[in-house]
Amino acid sequence: MNQPAGNRTGPPSRSGPGSASLVRSSPTAGTFSERDGALEWSGHQETLRIEPWGPDAVRVRARLGGPVLEGLPAAVLDEPPAARGTVTIEDGRGLLTVGALTAEVDAEGLVRFVRTGDGSELLAEERAHFWWPGPRLYTPVGNGHHRLEQRFAAYEGEKLYGLGQHQHGLLDQKGAVLDLVQRNAEVTIPVLTSSRGYTLLWNSPAIGRVELAGNGTRWVADSARQIDYWITAGDPADAQRRYSAVTGRTPMLPAWAAGFWQCKLRYRTQDELLGVAREYRRRGLPLDVIVCDFFHWTHLGDWKFDPAEWPDPAGMQRELAELGVKLVVSVWPSVSPLSENHRLMEQRGWFIGTQYGPLAHADWPDKEVASTVQVAFYDATNPGAREFVWSRIRENYLEPYGITAFWLDACEPELKPGFQENLRYWAGPGLEVGNMYPRENARAFHEGMLAAGQSEVLTLNRSAWAGSQRYGAALWSGDIGTDFATLRRQIAAGLNTALSGIPWWNTDIGGFHGGDPDDPAYREVLVRWFQFGALSPLMRLHGFRDPGMPLGPGMTGGPNEVWSYGEEAGAVLEKYLRLRERLKPYVLEVMREAHEEGLPVMRPLFLEFPDDHAAWSVDDAYLFGRDLLVAPVLTAGATARTAYLPAGARWTDAWTGEEYEGGAAVTVDAPLDRIPLFLRDGARLPVRE
Repeated sequence: MNQPAGNRTGPPSRSGPGSASLVRSSPTAGTFSERDGALEWSGHQETLRIEPWGPDAVRVRARLGGPVLEGLPAAVLDEPPAARGTVTIEDGRGLLTVGALTAEVDAEGLVRFVRTGDGSELLAEERAHFWWPGPRLYTPVGNGHHRLEQRFAAYEGEKLYGLGQHQHGLLDQKGAVLDLVQRNAEVTIPVLTSSRGYTLLWNSPAIGRVELAGNGTRWVADSARQIDYWITAGDPADAQRRYSAVTGRTPMLPAWAAGFWQCKLRYRTQDELLGVAREYRRRGLPLDVIVCDFFHWTHLGDWKFDPAEWPDPAGMQRELAELGVKLVVSVWPSVSPLSENHRLMEQRGWFIGTQYGPLAHADWPDKEVASTVQVAFYDATNPGAREFVWSRIRENYLEPYGITAFWLDACEPELKPGFQENLRYWAGPGLEVGNMYPRENARAFHEGMLAAGQSEVLTLNRSAWAGSQRYGAALWSGDIGTDFATLRRQIAAGLNTALSGIPWWNTDIGGFHGGDPDDPAYREVLVRWFQFGALSPLMRLHGFRDPGMPLGPGMTGGPNEVWSYGEEAGAVLEKYLRLRERLKPYVLEVMREAHEEGLPVMRPLFLEFPDDHAAWSVDDAYLFGRDLLVAPVLTAGATARTAYLPAGARWTDAWTGEEYEGGAAVTVDAPLDRIPLFLRDGARLPVRE
């Protein structure tokens, strides 16, 4: 029933599911309705829909020119966790309450989110100007798409975390402007956790940016059809549980992945790779995984071993299995014109297209040619293309050799040039859907493995998007530098990744671009990075060590095994290999929390201690699971380390047994063979041999 608010009598309407009630507050304001448990506001040719989307959470969609659209590419699962909401329409405003979160919409369509318990404001939309535009701006770019802007207020003292993995070194990203686009070492996962008690997911794979300015927050999509975001109320740990429930929990980490991974750029032959695995066993050193990197193929996009360099993959697999070592094989999404698959894939439309010009491509070296060729990229958003690529992986790796683990490199994808506005995917225009590519690439392998009867799925990815974790995707921090400054930045990168729903994360231990194994200064970097790697969710030694070679099929880097760095450094590396081995049961215990509850493995201190104000500013240490605080040494020549121990717990130095009350910083010895570690409240972990 339509009824002006000023003429209403009796109690406000509280509409149940399936019913619809409307109220118009004034001739210039919009109308409210309740539809299937959701609150809708319509006005000025715009429709705003807010609906329960899991406990203590709502999904907000807004569109100009008609009702909100269903079925657009998104991060959240189609079916949200069950949650009851209450719609109230009264006095020219609408409210939707879902547990601890209440969304308020005024007569002009402005949205405000408050805590249900005390009505305190969590987040509110803010107009750009008192006249025009409002908090939601739609600028037409053609064919029903708009450049979208969503504005929220800024708050003094607010701290903001998440947003994927970036190399700016900031844990608190308040004040930053970040492009929402996938690049090597820059991973867009558009979820933001606030110190004010909310977590917000920008539920769109569109290319754009987010501005976390002092005078407001603005989300921008360069071209999309509607605004779409999800928000929940609660402390960071509860928010991670809610967020992982609506985007998908990670599978349980396979036990083989919890140990030490060995790789370098690159092992050129089967004999070279097997020789390294044999040497680890001869030395009695733990080794769980070894990686067969790129250029092991006949042609890029054939997705199979070159028999000239890998003459007996079946025999290699048998020997590795006898040694207790898992083989991981590199798979790229790019296809050379020399590949046996290129013509068929082009004919069937399985490559990323362009709006203008030839197929999207990159210049890349291939075998049997003296120069680079223009390689295409399969369209991972196309179900048919995913099926075909997986069929080649199944027939060339899984079925003949039992290879079940894959390194999905260059999966941003690494197009050159990266003009997203010219790309055309099966799922939509590049500007609207481009950020979802790495998730869909991981999906191809996850769905293929499950269909093949494989229950354990893990892929190592250079990029990710919201929901990648549900497809068994591990992320690494890309091709980064090899100095202490870069190591320092990885702490924030890993913690923000953890708060973005990706629990399986790691770095190239020692960094990627360079590093001389004979240089004492680099050996120190490597040792400190190796210690950090031993206390990372995944522990993987990799890098393009000096002396390097030009990019091409014959390339390799310098030696990169634990015995490559001299006797003194090697002894320390061996110590931390054995520490990781002792901690594997704890690693798997923490991984089960990620699988069952959605809690990250690598945790900022405030995740466990949200009431400790100082914990929100610690960006150089972290918790590994609940019980172990890790304080990596991040400067050259350091032999001591000062670390903050959160209030609300008692801490024990894991090396010396000395105890400390939380709520203060302590300085401990940190000689080259020691990374400071602290145990929480009497926890017993086998740190010391």
